[in-house]
Parts: sequence; structure tokens; C-alpha cells
Amino acid sequence: MESEEQVPILQPDEKLSKRLNILIEQFRSTYNVMPSFFVRVPGRVNLIGEHIDYCGYAVCPMAIKRDILVAVAVSKDSDIHLTNMDPKYKYFQCSMKDVREINSHILRSVCIRDASSGPDWYKYFLCGVKGALEVIPEECVPSGILAAIWGNIPPNSGLSSSSALVSAAVLLTAHISQHQLSKRRLATISASAERYIGTQGGGMDQAIVFLGKAGSAMLIEFNPLRGTDVTLPETAVFVIAQSLAYHNKASTTDYNLRVAECRLAAQMIARKRNKAWERVQRLIDVQESLGVTVDEMVSVVITDLHEEPYTLNEISKTLDTTNEKLREISLLQSFSDAQTFKLRQRALHVYQEAARVVKFCRISEETAITEDEKLRQLGNLMSNSHISLSKLYECSHPNVDWLVDKAMACGALGARLTGAG
Repeated sequence: MESEEQVPILQPDEKLSKRLNILIEQFRSTYNVMPSFFVRVPGRVNLIGEHIDYCGYAVCPMAIKRDILVAVAVSKDSDIHLTNMDPKYKYFQCSMKDVREINSHILRSVCIRDASSGPDWYKYFLCGVKGALEVIPEECVPSGILAAIWGNIPPNSGLSSSSALVSAAVLLTAHISQHQLSKRRLATISASAERYIGTQGGGMDQAIVFLGKAGSAMLIEFNPLRGTDVTLPETAVFVIAQSLAYHNKASTTDYNLRVAECRLAAQMIARKRNKAWERVQRLIDVQESLGVTVDEMVSVVITDLHEEPYTLNEISKTLDTTNEKLREISLLQSFSDAQTFKLRQRALHVYQEAARVVKFCRISEETAITEDEKLRQLGNLMSNSHISLSKLYECSHPNVDWLVDKAMACGALGARLTGAG
């Protein structure tokens, strides 16, 4: 009997069977052997709770039907071999030993590409293998891996195609090594592994692909990682639309800048409130140290942080440290002395968005109001989330804002950006 803690073994339906047969043919024509097993990992859409998981706050995503499929077998040599059904993703081969021995600093430096393209596709797979190898005994790992990959999650669209590929690589490496890991452990390893690509993300994407359930959204909480089913109104319909404004979060410093701004905001508030700022890394840390609610933290932010952008020199002076020491403590090595940081705006978004997540889940489970009223309130929360992402977090795009406006004009109850932006 399968445990709820273990990744389930699925029986493919007719549609999935057709895709698997096509993938088998690709695998066999490339490697001249049959695959031993398949891995399927879904994408996700985040309903509410954007850019707050890496600050320690709960989020509310759901898994989607679009997925990454991987056909897998043990290689007779000591290499990792990767082929992709999409011809624009070229065949790749490297030594398993090289992946095991590479350190995170080197992997980050070789993964970051120019802003137009981002990291090569296969490096997300290597991140997953690397993450799995860090927890699997060396004697359990096979000499090499043969893999054929087929994804139908649109890339750079906010649906976590890259996280799905990393997670698939972690899962297949564990399975091919006959090393059983729980869904929560797989999610945690996958989240850590993806940071090798150079982005300082949270753990939402990896958690929902392993913990998600059909027909339900999920409240994902961290430290410890746990998921709670969120039952949405039966009449709710969520439409995922593509703005055609593409962005690879690993190809620029924008994503990591937001992470840094949140970290610095937390440290500045801690300093102003006579807390040990060096021990603070996330906005939830300073909230917990002050013992107040997220709603009360909004007033704290307005009191303690000014609206104008901060310079590195100003932050260092307030924290009574040097720029060099601050870079080390706050992981700011990639930013110059000329970089400015919008601390108040980012912190306001995070605390207000965290409160919206709580309200969203509470309304979804409310029994004293009608379905129509539920939908209206949930829609308002989603729309307010987008306004915050656009104005305070500044991670939207004119195409996305236009699409949101059009959706509302056509009768949507709420609309928002999903993904990193």
C-alpha cells in the first residue's frame, strides 16, 4: 500500500499513454534501448502569495495538467545523456563525476548566461541531479543516466517549467538509485538544488508539484514544510493567459534584487527596533522577533523605512557596518555600490500579500456566505495582489497590466500576474 508521504505510482490514461509512446520512440531512437521508468512532474499556477515564499510566508498555488515527462534508464557508461523532444533544446552529455564534484559557486558562475537567453536548459536538470547526489549515498548511485525529456509547460510564462525540470531530475535520480525519499524531502531538496542556477528563490514551486492534489489548491507553509488542502468554490473557473512578455528570472539580477531588498528591509527594521539584525534574513524573522501580526508590521514598515530608495552606504551606516561586511552577511556580492534599494515598497508588498493569503484561504473555507460572495471576495484579493505587484514590487509588465485590465473589462472577478514577473 502506498504511503501518503511517498510519490504515487500513476496509471497513465489514454492521452498520457500516447505521449509516453512518442517519448519511448525518441528514447529508443537516441539510445537504442528501452526506458526503465518514467517520471511526470506538473507545472503550477500560484493563485495568491507572490514573492513571499522566500520571505518565509505561506502561499496558495495549485498544480496544473501541463507537465514535464522524462523517460529514464541506467547508462552503461559514466555519463549523463539528455535528449529533448523539442529540437531547439540540443542534446547534452557530461560526466556524472563532474556533476557530483562541481561546487555550487562554480555551477552558478557557469549557469548564468546573457540576459537574452538565460541558463542553458540542461543546467536545470543538472541542478536537480546535483541536489539529489548530495543526499544519496555514493554507492547507491548508478554509473550514468539516460534521459529523454518532453515538456508542455510554456517556458518563461510563470508556470514553473524550470522548477518542474529540476524537481523531475531530483525524483528520477533518487528512484534510479533506489533511494526512497518522502514528498516533503524531495520538495526541500529540489528547492535547494534550484538555487544552484543562481536565483535565491523560496520553496513554493517545488512544494506544490510534490504535495499538490487533483481538484484542490493548497496552502503551502514553511519551516516546517507542510501543505493544507484549500477547497475552492465549485463554480470557480481560473483562466491562465499568456501576455507574451517573456522573462527568464535566472537571466537577470532583477529577481535576486527583490530578494536582497526584502532581506535588507528586515535587517533595517530589526536594527531600528533594537534586535540583532545580523541574525535576520527574512521579513518573517523580524515579525516573529517583534511578536506582532502581519497587519501590525505594515505600520512598523511605514514608521521605520522611508519611501525614497536607499543606497548601500546609507544602509551600512544605519546598520553600523561596512559595505564589505554587509555584502557578506546579506549576500549582496552581485550588486555594486551604486545600486539602490526600495525597502519600504518591497516590505509593504510582502506583509500585505501575506495577509491576503490568509484571507483567501479563510474565505475559501467559509460556510456562512454564498458561493457568489466568496468568488467576489476572492477576486478582489487577487486584483489587489496584482496592484501591489505592479506598484509596490514593480515586477509586472505593460503587457501583463493590459491583459489584467482586459480580463476585468470582460467580466473577470479578479486578475493578477502569476510567477516571478
